[in-house]
Order: sequence, then structure tokens, then C-alpha cells
Amino acid sequence: MKKPFGIVIAEDYTLLREGIKALISCETDLKVVGEVEDGLEAIRSVRELSPDLVLMDLSMARMTGFDAIKEIKRVSPQTKILVLTAYDSEEYILSSLQAGADGYVLKKTPKTELLTAIRHVLDGRRYLSPSISDTIIDRFLESKEASADRSPWATLTRRERQILKLVAEGHKSKDIADLLSISVKTVEKHRDNLMGKLGLRNVAALTALAAEKGLIEKQVG
Repeated sequence: MKKPFGIVIAEDYTLLREGIKALISCETDLKVVGEVEDGLEAIRSVRELSPDLVLMDLSMARMTGFDAIKEIKRVSPQTKILVLTAYDSEEYILSSLQAGADGYVLKKTPKTELLTAIRHVLDGRRYLSPSISDTIIDRFLESKEASADRSPWATLTRRERQILKLVAEGHKSKDIADLLSISVKTVEKHRDNLMGKLGLRNVAALTALAAEKGLIEKQVG
């Protein structure tokens, strides 16, 4: 017979914790292997018990659920984390997912949905309560894509790219200032900033990069 999935419940309200344990104990494929009241204890229990899943409250003493999620994922990446909380704000949801949570369920959810969420997450899938808007999922995916694309080039502002192009085309600082209706000092500040971001030290390197990125035509010959 297959060994049941081990679950640690991290919840500071005893009554709620006992209710969740009673619910899970009726399931043959799930087993509560630990009960803790705060984030620090949750981390310790993960180190000692290596559970398959942690049911994590966000508002607990000594350490927030967000910090606990990050640390648990660091010490035990294979352990799934399902947030179980009363907070349905976008800030809490996104912060939990960005910290590494695999799912997010509201405490007002029906018992059957909680069990469904647990099994979804254990199966390697993400789960969010249906009452959470689809826009939250879209925002999270957008934020992941944005954070993944943080190359030095991606950090340049529109003005810095504009000045990079003009410098690469051979314009002097005064000419650029006149073209953009800004001061020479501002031009030089932007140029220093973009060179610092890109790790470049001279105009030749800037020109080569501008050509590589298609801002100017590559020189032939």
C-alpha cells in the first residue's frame, strides 16, 4: 500500500488546527505528521520531518508566513506549500506566490475544496481558490516574466536608450542636449548612468552595443 503524504499544519489557532487535522485524518492518502504555531517552528519541523506539504497560515508570531515560505523552499525545495489564510488581498496573494507558495486557499473555503487544493498541489500543480480573480494570476505571471528579464539592457530607461543611440551615432553632448532640449550636464549624467549599468567604459563599446541591439546600423568593411 502506498505511503500517505505527510502534512505539517502551521496555524496559531488551536481550534482551527485541530479541525483541519480531523478533516485530513479521514483521508487514507493524507496524514498529518506535524502541528506548529509559528513560522520558526514550521521551518524546524520541515527540517526534522521532511513533509510532502505544509499548510501555511500567513499571520503568525515570531516569523511571518512569507518569510517562512522562503526559508522552507530554501531548505527543502521539494516540500509543497499551500497557504491557508483569511487574507484575500492582491498584495498577500502575490507576495505568497513570489515567496514560493504552490497554492493559496482562503479559510472560508468549503472542506471539499481544501482537500482538492491539497491534492492539486501534491500533484505538482498550482492551486488558487476560485474566488480569487483571474487577474491575480495574470499579474503574477507578468511579474515573474518581468523579474526574469532583468539583464543590464532591460534596466535602461527610455531616455538612456535614446542617448545611447545618439552617442553611438557620433553626436557630442552639446548636440544631444540641443536635440532633446535638456542640459549638457543632464546628458552626461544619463551617459554615465547607462555606461555604469552596462559595464562599459568608452564610446566605442557603446557604439558596438548599439549596433548589436539594432539602434544603429552595423558598419561594414
